Amino acid sequence: MRKQDFGSAAALSLSIFLSACGGGSSDGGGTGSKAASSPAVPDAIGVAPTGEILPDEAARFAKQASFGPTPALIDAIVAKRSVAAWMDEQFTLSSSSYADLIKPVPSTFCSAQFPAGTDLNNCNRDNFSATPMQLRFYANAIGGQDQLRQRVAFALSQIVVASAVDVGNTAGLATFNQILLSNAFGNYRDILQAVTLNPYMGEYLDMADSNKSQPNENYARELMQLFAVGTVLLNPDGTPQTDNTGATIATYSNTDVKEVARALTGWTYARLDNAALTDNSKRDWTKPMVVYASRFDTGAKTFLGRTVAANATQQANVDAVVDTMFNHPNTAPYISKRLIQQLTLANPTPAYIERVAAVFANNGSGVRGDMKAVVRAIYLDPEARTVSQLPGKVKEPVLLATSLARGIGYATDGYAFTTRDAGMGQAPFRAPSVFNFYPYEFPLPQGDGLVSPVSKLMTTSTTISRHNFLYDWTVGGDGTRGEFKPTLGALGTVPDWASWEALGTDAKIVDRINLVLLNGTMTTAQRQSILAAMAQIKNTNAALQARKRAQVALYIAASSPFFQVDR
Repeated sequence: MRKQDFGSAAALSLSIFLSACGGGSSDGGGTGSKAASSPAVPDAIGVAPTGEILPDEAARFAKQASFGPTPALIDAIVAKRSVAAWMDEQFTLSSSSYADLIKPVPSTFCSAQFPAGTDLNNCNRDNFSATPMQLRFYANAIGGQDQLRQRVAFALSQIVVASAVDVGNTAGLATFNQILLSNAFGNYRDILQAVTLNPYMGEYLDMADSNKSQPNENYARELMQLFAVGTVLLNPDGTPQTDNTGATIATYSNTDVKEVARALTGWTYARLDNAALTDNSKRDWTKPMVVYASRFDTGAKTFLGRTVAANATQQANVDAVVDTMFNHPNTAPYISKRLIQQLTLANPTPAYIERVAAVFANNGSGVRGDMKAVVRAIYLDPEARTVSQLPGKVKEPVLLATSLARGIGYATDGYAFTTRDAGMGQAPFRAPSVFNFYPYEFPLPQGDGLVSPVSKLMTTSTTISRHNFLYDWTVGGDGTRGEFKPTLGALGTVPDWASWEALGTDAKIVDRINLVLLNGTMTTAQRQSILAAMAQIKNTNAALQARKRAQVALYIAASSPFFQVDR
């Protein structure tokens, strides 16, 4: 753990603050029993009259619906007077994009220009890695106005997973994730359809070049297991169906997997420059896959109760697969629960899942899979909007980093974040497998049946990395920091300490921290503890003293469960 250079009083205050928080949470940290982890009850979070929303409520909602609250975002939500009105505005915004990164290049592009050395490495980084996407992702997450679209797309990217760990092609990764960004408020069927024929996914899960002589089953299996129906039959509220012995019932069989795999044979990458379909150096990662008729299984297929007639076209086979998965009774509760866990609560009740799943099944106008309606249902549900300390949801590393940066007021080209995220266990677009960075049902140790997915990432190493990150970007977060300097972009990363200096008094600094980082949950004891730590920081330069005091206060609050666990 890094040395704390802001004085023993601050360290003591941190200890007091943690004690006041209860030292844990109902969803994360992996320590203590459910009873022992209950935090102290904070001073009341204000609940506004009907038709209005108060700043504390707006800040709490912003934690769920953005990459972190900012004073400006809180003000914007308050000005709209309701969560629903702010979402209506967000549904119209689409400024974030990966479109300019979708540049078709042959696999020989870099080696043809640069035989070896730094130029070749840089060319490969810029065209055949996740780095350009990661920089754009963080720059958009910190500075973009379409926060809700981005947040939903990030959730989708952890449900429908394709990872640069296995496929190193920037244009392909951008094309795939643009599907999720563009359709975040579209229809889930369109997502399944586009992803099925996307070449990046085709490479990642081996549907590309799957041949009738030996159909590859990877995409067929994961489409069912992870992207649509799940492994066991579900009730409308997401609870498992059971047979007369009490055992769960499998959603699909191995025969279903084989039959779907047969239906998805005969697709390959589009080629650049009208090259032959056998020319693998000219793969076009920016366009949907194309038919390779001689590799397609033309026989009849039967899966999940659906039969596709012999000699049906390849597109008809794909459409039948996608329609079957999309319309399966499981898909609504299965995907609804996954989205809820990503966006609001790690432990939603069956009733919450059922309400959202009902909207997935029918948006009120007979439309199934309407993402805009589903997103609205997730955030407007009483269970999401109820002000409660329990249960909680641990901030995953990406949201920990972006929430701190947005709360302080950083501007960035994204590079500095890429120096930290992997050490905390989550580098965007680089999930270790198709199962994402963590399992959804990861149990909270001693949690009495609760799950805490993100706690899977809380190892000794990553916990220290999280703490060091919080320290370095608060107490050590002056603009001269090495990782903040422009490296791959013109901006670099720039903290806005001037706005904190301008607050003038310790009390105003703590007020801003309480609102933006803790959505008004700071107790009186915690407030006094932070103020006491701040008072130990003295400097003859008033502005510098205010900055250093703000940095200490931010570190104490950010390293506490009240910031690291959203409730």
